[in-house]
Amino acid sequence: MSGTDGLELPVADDALPFDPDAVTIEDRDVFDLLEPAVQEWWLEEFGEFVPENEGFFTPPQQGAIPKIHEGMNTLVCAPTGSGKTLSSFCAIIDELYKRDRDTDDGLENSVYCLYVSPLKSLANDIHRNLEVPLEGIESVVDERDDGAEMGEIRHAIRHGDTSSSDRQKMLEETPHILNTTPETLAILLNSPKFREKLRTVEYVIVDEIHSLAAGKRGTHLSVSLERLEAMVDHEITRIGCSATIEPLEGVAEFLVGREEPGGDSRPYEIVDARFAREFDIELECPTDDLIHTPREVVQERFYRMLHEHIQDHTNTLVFTNTRSGAERVLHNLREGFDAYDEENSGCHHGSLSKDVRHDVEKRLKEGSLDVVTSSTSLELGIDMPHVDLVVQVGSPKSVASLLQRVGRAGHRVGQTVTGRVIALDRDELLECAVMLKKAEDGFVDSVSIPENAQDVATQHVYGMAIAEIRPESEVVGILRRAYPYRNYSDEEWESLARYLTADYAGLEDKNVYAKIWRDENDPPSGEHHHEGYPVGRPLIGKRGRLARVIYMTNIGTIPDSFTCDVKTRAGDEWVGQLDENYLDTLEKGDVFVLGGDHFEYRYRRGSKVYVDRTSARPTVPSWYSERLPLSYDLGREILAFQGELLERYGAGGPPRVRAWLREFPLDDDSVRAIARLFEHQLRYAGNESVSATDRLAIEVVRDREEYERHYYVHSSYGRKFNDGFSRLLAYRCAQEATANVRVAVADNGFVLSMPLNRKVDVEGILEDLEADDVREDLRNALSGTDLLQRYFRINATRSLMILKRYKGYEKSASEQQVSSEMLLGFAEDLEEFAVIEETYREILEDKLNVAEIEQIVGDIAAGDIEIERTLLDSPTPRAFGLATLSASDVVLAEDESAALQAFHEHVLEEIGEESLRGLSTD
Repeated sequence: MSGTDGLELPVADDALPFDPDAVTIEDRDVFDLLEPAVQEWWLEEFGEFVPENEGFFTPPQQGAIPKIHEGMNTLVCAPTGSGKTLSSFCAIIDELYKRDRDTDDGLENSVYCLYVSPLKSLANDIHRNLEVPLEGIESVVDERDDGAEMGEIRHAIRHGDTSSSDRQKMLEETPHILNTTPETLAILLNSPKFREKLRTVEYVIVDEIHSLAAGKRGTHLSVSLERLEAMVDHEITRIGCSATIEPLEGVAEFLVGREEPGGDSRPYEIVDARFAREFDIELECPTDDLIHTPREVVQERFYRMLHEHIQDHTNTLVFTNTRSGAERVLHNLREGFDAYDEENSGCHHGSLSKDVRHDVEKRLKEGSLDVVTSSTSLELGIDMPHVDLVVQVGSPKSVASLLQRVGRAGHRVGQTVTGRVIALDRDELLECAVMLKKAEDGFVDSVSIPENAQDVATQHVYGMAIAEIRPESEVVGILRRAYPYRNYSDEEWESLARYLTADYAGLEDKNVYAKIWRDENDPPSGEHHHEGYPVGRPLIGKRGRLARVIYMTNIGTIPDSFTCDVKTRAGDEWVGQLDENYLDTLEKGDVFVLGGDHFEYRYRRGSKVYVDRTSARPTVPSWYSERLPLSYDLGREILAFQGELLERYGAGGPPRVRAWLREFPLDDDSVRAIARLFEHQLRYAGNESVSATDRLAIEVVRDREEYERHYYVHSSYGRKFNDGFSRLLAYRCAQEATANVRVAVADNGFVLSMPLNRKVDVEGILEDLEADDVREDLRNALSGTDLLQRYFRINATRSLMILKRYKGYEKSASEQQVSSEMLLGFAEDLEEFAVIEETYREILEDKLNVAEIEQIVGDIAAGDIEIERTLLDSPTPRAFGLATLSASDVVLAEDESAALQAFHEHVLEEIGEESLRGLSTD
């Protein structure tokens, strides 16, 4: 068979689904790496030849199997459903089968492969998927007559829900492949008996690595992997799997760590098959006029569009941006159409019970549900082979999230990934248009990896000290080999060590005790002499008889949260509850809606929030804490888009803009709505009112009814950036105007509001800012805020300064908050106190994008970004969303529509248009 280069296929030519003489099997060399029994199982399971792949394997499998076979650290990036996880397991199962066959005693009673996933449900799903290849290969071996035998390759799952009896069984009959989570792995490394079972680990698979790298769970895992590497006497092959991630090199280095502290990263290869599947994605809008079309008409058209999409497909997955949105969409579908009931439709999100979620997952896998609505809970995890359409309602806020969600459809290579994004307001319409075009161009947003987190370091240093007495240099070296700590300084280590040894006057009086001791290994007669090390070698060991129990019951990085009772200051009347996450967004004076009434936030004490009733307009919408923030990278792309649109408008007006927009994956209503938005904007306020990569537009509007002056800052860099940037400006404005400055923040900008009799030169303040002052100013602006109090509690708990569990008592999140409020003032007065420093670091770097703010401030100072200030009587169309930010609560929907129409009529009056319909069309 010339086309197959002599490859012998275990089937007759006439049974092949291709002409052997007419095709070239591209991956013959990959196929040849596998054992005959594995080859045969693969052919039985997936077919002799897959035309879409031009061979036996999908692109990620073709790239990854040989590298893993050679023991090379590998990052595999490919869309959902393209077989990237199986590519990891295939090479490993093949190697374990071969080793079991070729050694007299077979595999040892210990772990050879760790599979680490961010979700318990994902670990469960992979566990089930492992059974298929293992049982299949075993069956092939049994049927072959070559005398080969296959011993059992055991696999098991272990996480927080695993029973003590199952844990004991794993010691007696240890799985060769162990599925676990980052938290459980850290516990296993400190389990005296089980950690011995990990000394044989040769492979670690980190699945959905993008969702771990960007947070402290990933930081925790990276140190665990270095601790594991230090335990074994061989190189461990690390494999990372992700659907959508950038930068590939940075994430690969995060996966593999450093060979030596301060040295180069371990060698790795990247299999980049992110665009191995065809995408059919389009943006849709129910109308080309989202201002004048009545809200009920927009809703009716939206549900009609959604219904038609569902009816045209087998299984449809609908993502919304909030849990309440997922519930509402399902409810309205069932109410509006006879086609949906409890048998063929469902909802899935994190607030539902485990039983409900598992039932929906099971029916999704079977294909018995026509439609499922979700918020974020189905982005990762289970295989859904029958889903052939994903609908995203509103903006998913990043290209990575869009591709992750849409990638749930068409669950194999060769199937086109079909996705529809439906936008219901103009700001999101613009955002989604840019997002879909960038996705089409192959752009992916970058993940930001936290660095030098002292709370995570606390847990691991404590864990290492508990496991065994060891040299201090070894402990620090393990930390610095982990990518997030590659730049960990001696000063940061000393700060951490001072905290861990309770080397602060008065600390133990606050019931914060030393966790480790440091000693330079006394002479033989000394208290801390350890024969295994030379005298004078600095060593570290644990303090306290309950150290191991404290460690095992308190580690982890996912913070507890709670709901707060809301009470009025006058009369102590209970008015409802707020999720604690929502409080991140509230500052004194902010107004929010609860139970249909307006309340002004005053202060919090522990788990109680105190408010005053008010008739003032809300400043923080109720959905604020639930929605994902726009990515900074995508924000910059939106600014670049706006700059290019201005050029095209200048060259040929609206027709040129519409012609250009038709090159984007948009329906015609979306094209017209976006073109109309910018025509009104430019005719009303001019080019200088639109921000671009080299311009920051600020509009100043005097609101005489509210007796306020509003500064609309069009910094479209995403909510994290705008949260930090607005705090910085509000801090400076309050100093200059000696007035209370209210702030409302969105993804496309923010609003500073102050009394009309107070006036500040925001433009001058911006131009006077210096990048070197940003961090210190922001730190000062955070002092005394509820945000600082909350994050101090989270970090104090993660740093084991506050114990969640101690001697059988479990301290609730609200009790932890009370404890932290008692400790905060004391801790802030301590010099370079690790827990306080980490609290500020996390807020500034991970939550408020301080590095990006420094960059933009530096660009303004250098003249690379111009400040353009426009004085107006009413907001511009690009500011409508900011001006009505809080009216998007359901109770205020009519108010929002009325406000939008009033703003819009003012714009039309100013530009001389009688009607929105009067604009020319193509």
